[in-house]
Amino acid sequence: MANTYKNSKTDFTSTDNTTIYTCPSNSRAIIQNILVSDDSGSGDSITITLVSGANTFSLFKTKALTGNQTLELITKPIILEENEIIKAQATTADRLHMVLSLLELSRSDQNG
Repeated sequence: MANTYKNSKTDFTSTDNTTIYTCPSNSRAIIQNILVSDDSGSGDSITITLVSGANTFSLFKTKALTGNQTLELITKPIILEENEIIKAQATTADRLHMVLSLLELSRSDQNG
């Protein structure tokens, strides 16, 4: 079993619903931190969801940020199971950045 620390970094250049991280089919993941930053000075909002199979769960629904603000969105870890996906969507393009920090726990045998 291999443990790997990872960051997923996103610059929201559009308002598309964007896949931030997909947990591999042979792993679990512990999301340790979600930072969102507004660099426009105008403020914006973000929606973050967890997709599990055919179900979508809202983690943050139109979470508002003021201009030039950075928010730490979670205070406790979130566990992702195999194939679960974190998605996010900015209300306005070219204002927000996100850094998602996690620990990925692979169940693959590293020796073959």
